[in-house]
Amino acid sequence: MRKTKIIATLGPASNTVEQIHELILAGVDVFRVNLSHGDHESQAAFIAAIKTARARAGCETAILLDTRGPEIRTSDIDEGFITLQQGQTFFLTIDTVAATSERIGVNYQGLCDDVNIGDTVLLDDGKLALRVLSLHGNDIRTEVVVGGRLGEHKRVSLPGVKVNLPPLMDKDVSDIQFGAEMEVDFIAASFIRKGEDVLEVRRVIEEVGGRQQIISKIENQEALDNLEEILDLSDGLMVARGDLGVELPPEKVPVIQKKIIQMANRHGKPVITATQMLESMIGSPRPTRAEASDVTNAIFDGTDAVMLSGETAVGGYPLEAVRFLVKNAEISESALPYDELLSAGARYSTQTVSNAICYAACAIASDLQAHAILAATQSGQTARMVARHRPQPAIIATSPEASVRRQMQLLWGVRPLEVSDEESVNKLFDDAIIRAMESDLMKSGDTIVIIAGIPFKISGSTNMLKIHEVGDINLHGQGIGKETVTAEVTVIEDTHSLDGFKVGNILVACYTDNYMLDKLSGAAGIITEQPGLTSHAAIVGREKNIPVITGVKGAIEKLKSGQVVTMNCHHGQIYQTR
Repeated sequence: MRKTKIIATLGPASNTVEQIHELILAGVDVFRVNLSHGDHESQAAFIAAIKTARARAGCETAILLDTRGPEIRTSDIDEGFITLQQGQTFFLTIDTVAATSERIGVNYQGLCDDVNIGDTVLLDDGKLALRVLSLHGNDIRTEVVVGGRLGEHKRVSLPGVKVNLPPLMDKDVSDIQFGAEMEVDFIAASFIRKGEDVLEVRRVIEEVGGRQQIISKIENQEALDNLEEILDLSDGLMVARGDLGVELPPEKVPVIQKKIIQMANRHGKPVITATQMLESMIGSPRPTRAEASDVTNAIFDGTDAVMLSGETAVGGYPLEAVRFLVKNAEISESALPYDELLSAGARYSTQTVSNAICYAACAIASDLQAHAILAATQSGQTARMVARHRPQPAIIATSPEASVRRQMQLLWGVRPLEVSDEESVNKLFDDAIIRAMESDLMKSGDTIVIIAGIPFKISGSTNMLKIHEVGDINLHGQGIGKETVTAEVTVIEDTHSLDGFKVGNILVACYTDNYMLDKLSGAAGIITEQPGLTSHAAIVGREKNIPVITGVKGAIEKLKSGQVVTMNCHHGQIYQTR
């Protein structure tokens, strides 16, 4: 099961129910709706299409609403654009003026108070660069360092300058309220600079009764300076590499990415790596080798999710981009040093019972080579604590709350699972195991590690750990090898009469001998009452790589031909498959 989550941005290339449905089937876990484009009517149509498509696919795909945030932008230009020449003098003003090749207005009244002589001003995401020469009332005199064509309403960036913009503009407040009304799962808050900004977003959500989680986008130096307090107050982070590469020297961004991811991992909060993951696939069906390496490096850094922007919003190959991410993630995850990640995770654990239980579950699952960790959670917190240790077994997190399950779609390695709202832990886990087996997430004979909290239904009270063998254990013996196999049984009471045996069945006998050798080669597994690692069945099993369990008392009597059972050779156990 793929562990790294995939976020896809919707746009003209992916705006119908059919297209969104195909993206879900291809592997998208979360859809991003970018509020910088369109109005609430068009965005509501996107959200409605997602909900229809995910219902059709039978998936609980989450929705992330990305706000524009407080930005400085240039004013209108009557001709649509102006051209700036390198070396010319150019004025920025907070007055309302007609734009010319010598002057343009900006929408931030505090700009003259924030900049100083010598500061750099970047226009249009860094395509043009100005240097501040002097300040004159409402005007800023600059020299054009990098010229070019400048369109209207382009973003103004001030690298290294502490800007005193409010945390939310009126449009941001309206957008957050809209998101809560539409019951999206995440608000990606743009241009968060300090902890107080996160609290302001939280206040707007709570005022309208929303339960959305806040993903703070880290986009400038001030946010990096306040990263610890931002992370403490956020539900997750986004490494917005595009804006970081404008606000800071691009060569610093890879190291900053690693720092942000590491800090989020340590706090047990999800982190998204975004911008230009597969940029070339906007126009090409294949990514570059550098892009493939970039995705893999983000996964090795510890990212929970990778995000596609233009690749799925306006690109010509949205499905191909998602499918490539799926393949890339699966191959990268197969090479992760899980033992090292688990050891590193021990350093993250704080001295609480819940953290200790979650770490212990991962360690035990690793030692036992368990198939999965099954976590009951009310808020998703238990799943987050388990995920930060990056265990190799799947994390199956159960919750009766649909909103909690969707929010867990962002967590590395977590597969949310709907369960009924049971009143006892035992009933809950019985239900969860049955549903997991129906979803092919586990099978009879699998070893799983279960964690939960008692008293039940209290968030943050994880204090119980249990090792569980899935299915009804019928018989025990000594396993040869570590294979697990499920197949129909053929019971042989007379070793010289093998007419009832079918190739692909599990052969059950008191013992085996050379007379049976040809038939044994076609067996899915062998179960014998005769014990011993040097018995005929054990030797044949090792030579022909056939799963074998020897020394199973009562096998002939208790197992019936036609019955389907699971052999777990690692533990020497035989289960009746439901």
